[in-house]
Amino acid sequence: MLTPEQIIKLGQETLAIEVKALVAAEAKISQNFVDACLLIKQCGGKVVVTGLGKSGHIARKIAATFASTGTSAFFLHPSEALHGDMGMLQARDILLALAYSGETAEVIEVCKFAKRQQIPIIAL
Repeated sequence: MLTPEQIIKLGQETLAIEVKALVAAEAKISQNFVDACLLIKQCGGKVVVTGLGKSGHIARKIAATFASTGTSAFFLHPSEALHGDMGMLQARDILLALAYSGETAEVIEVCKFAKRQQIPIIAL
């Protein structure tokens, strides 16, 4: 069993790892970030967020956060999209696609559809 001191040390080590990750992420903010922010701000439709697996869980949270802060958004499950829900993605929307590997077949198919429809895509 861990002592209180060990638990505190583990908590501090975890936070130190997270701080390093945030500093690394800060250094990667570029014009792409600006472009994505402006695209979302100027969106005349909805921000449609998609992802599968753990990326899907994160995508759901992003969509919920956008919606709760006044940006029209919803989560589109990529498998459901391929089986009848693709019509939820409309011409004035933006697709925000999350895929850890960048190779998730279902997410790629949703992106292909968006590209054919000339719907802007922000990929993470």
